[in-house]
Amino acid sequence: MKIYTSASFQEQQSTELAIGSFVISTLLFILYITAKQSADILIIAAPFIASAILLNLIMLSHLTDLFVRKSQQRKDIAVKILILLSNIPIAFLYYLIIMKL
Repeated sequence: MKIYTSASFQEQQSTELAIGSFVISTLLFILYITAKQSADILIIAAPFIASAILLNLIMLSHLTDLFVRKSQQRKDIAVKILILLSNIPIAFLYYLIIMKL
């Protein structure tokens, strides 16, 4: 039987994934804007977008599982989930801007 202490939740991979996805998508967005809406950038970005969605969904399911199992650390895990989900409105904003150009 595992015993969990009330120490803070020390899982860092989800935050690193969220920040990494944000930085790379922002760089691709800026590159697309500065390259005069080149279709080549979209071809490069498409595999990244697909893999980022898949990896973020896997991490979300992992964090959701931890949220259910570790009742003592739910607050910390919920913050990690919110950080991970914060990329969705940013990506949607980038999409809207690209479609308007």
